[in-house]
Amino acid sequence: MAERRMMAKSIIKSDQFLDMPATTQNLYFHMLLDADDDGFVNAPKSIMRIVGAKEDDMKLLVAKQFVIGFGSGVIVIKHWKIHNYIQSDRYKPSLQPERKLLEITANKEYQLNPSNVSIVDTECIQDVSVGKVRLGKSSIGKVRLDKNIEGECDKTHSPKRKTFTKPTIDEIQDYCIERNNNVNAEQFFDYYESNGWKVGKNAMKNWKACVRTWERNGYDKPTQKKNSKQDAINDLRDLMNEYGGVNEQSNEPPTEDIRSTIDIEYRVEH
Repeated sequence: MAERRMMAKSIIKSDQFLDMPATTQNLYFHMLLDADDDGFVNAPKSIMRIVGAKEDDMKLLVAKQFVIGFGSGVIVIKHWKIHNYIQSDRYKPSLQPERKLLEITANKEYQLNPSNVSIVDTECIQDVSVGKVRLGKSSIGKVRLDKNIEGECDKTHSPKRKTFTKPTIDEIQDYCIERNNNVNAEQFFDYYESNGWKVGKNAMKNWKACVRTWERNGYDKPTQKKNSKQDAINDLRDLMNEYGGVNEQSNEPPTEDIRSTIDIEYRVEH
């Protein structure tokens, strides 16, 4: 294995590289020095312990795609062929089996061969300066965002709450017929139309549930009609009889109980 290593300014002087913390850059330099002639590092955790790097430093290098990680724990410097050109008399091929999973692009960068392994999933990565990533064990080189961190993947959305749409009278009527209840659809509609389709202080979410509530609470009973004029007259006569009788010819109370008559007439009017 060659003893000398080179570093391309196009990589280490880029804004993307310099935006990383100094500890992350330092880890990259040390792995670049310790990699074999194909850019593979078979014990990256040992290097991390020696230089005092944290797990987040490695995760950031993977997320920024300066290195490619494998489920075995081995990593490879993605831009190795840009950094180094080793003469054939000094070159010693890597013994890492992961080498067969890679291909070299026209830009002299390593990338995973789609025919052999899942492509690195970087669609979710937005701002890796605040996000955290971890190496996937089930898929070689797969990068995922931690679910409990800021900058979470936009692909994972909580299910959207359905927007309430008020029903028509016909829809209410059809549902009441389906349930075979006696709830008055117009009365139901008018009631909730007047209060803004609210249940208590909260906006209504399910009008069918409200119909069933009306059904359980006995709102399906037909409302009693107001007393007719004849009913009012009969009630008046009953009251008059209670206070001393009624003149059958004129339907007027006896003159001797004027105070009771006034009381009765007042009660009927009001």
